Amino acid sequence: MVKIPVGVLFSTTGPYATVGEAMLNGTLLALEEINRSPDFDFELAPLVRNPGGDTAQYGLICRDLILNSGVTHIVGCYTSSSRKELLPIIEKYDALLWYPSHYEGFESSDNVVYLGASPNQHILPLAQYMVSTIGTRVYCCGSDYIWPWESNRVMREIVENFGGEVLAERYLAVGSTDVTGLVEEIRRLQPDFVFNTLIGESSYAFLRAFHDARLGTQSRGGAAIPIASCTLSEPELRSIGDPAALGHITSSVYFQSLDNPQNRAFVDSYRARFGHGKVTSADAESSYNSVHMLARALRAASSVSAKNVLAVLGDCAFDAPQGQIRVDTDNNHCYQTPRIGVSVPQAEFSVIAAAQKPIKPDPFLASLKGAAFLLASTPDREPNGRRRQPKLRIVS
Repeated sequence: MVKIPVGVLFSTTGPYATVGEAMLNGTLLALEEINRSPDFDFELAPLVRNPGGDTAQYGLICRDLILNSGVTHIVGCYTSSSRKELLPIIEKYDALLWYPSHYEGFESSDNVVYLGASPNQHILPLAQYMVSTIGTRVYCCGSDYIWPWESNRVMREIVENFGGEVLAERYLAVGSTDVTGLVEEIRRLQPDFVFNTLIGESSYAFLRAFHDARLGTQSRGGAAIPIASCTLSEPELRSIGDPAALGHITSSVYFQSLDNPQNRAFVDSYRARFGHGKVTSADAESSYNSVHMLARALRAASSVSAKNVLAVLGDCAFDAPQGQIRVDTDNNHCYQTPRIGVSVPQAEFSVIAAAQKPIKPDPFLASLKGAAFLLASTPDREPNGRRRQPKLRIVS
């Protein structure tokens, strides 16, 4: 049987190791499924590398995989900084990066397949949900790199379109846990909500400190200021710990709590492979989807060439744990289904709103007002965790 080398490039150590481990797990699970399946007449041979959160290492490893290991396809990267480190290399050598992470958009490369949510599938739904149901005075805090910068820019534009204001926009170095100043400023400004684009250990420290300051929705006698994000995931809820992990609003195309046959099978397989205490996440699911889409495209193309794979990719839909996904060949991004969840005990999210069908990706946000898909509400929970009745309205 033909063996096709596949680069696997995730940081399982460093400041965002929790997410990197989830992405690696999703990738390995899918690789094992493909290699066991009689539906494929080839085997995917993973070459796993760990850049350790060092942006410069991504480029060095990528070049080595392509030139010395015969790799044409790489599944990997979480941060936009790491993805942009790879772009000139994969374009030069005509390789394909299968990028699983949600991201800020404003990019479309012929050498990248974007399997994570585009901004109109996670940032835009979250912003519209928050300003239409919570309030329009927002405090933005994030890690100091491109994804938070661009996400906060989009949030600012939407908030201002609603007649609101961004009270402050603050950044910490990736990995910094010096969050005291953020918490104190939020206490003083009393925003309607906080938009959190901190990642990894920075975000975990912030959420714990926020709860300890009695500002969160789960803090007894506190100010009950909701925190919203597009990144918080189930493994991270475990890392943060209850009660600091509870009551946060997250926009995502996938949550472990989704009740459908594909997701139940995915969760069962994930736990059987990595431990029954493990939880899945959007990062794990998107990485899993990346491999399944890669395998289907390789089979349809009967070739590893990036050009041939891209030529057939539009016909390679996959019934993913989140629901069916397919690539829009206009921009190499995926049709996906936006959802809003609130974090609850047992490291899960309860879905409180969802689009009714997969949404065409719009990585360049051609219209900030084009998301009237938002959202069919679910009678579930308030941001503070209490049972709720639906009160969303469509934003046009």
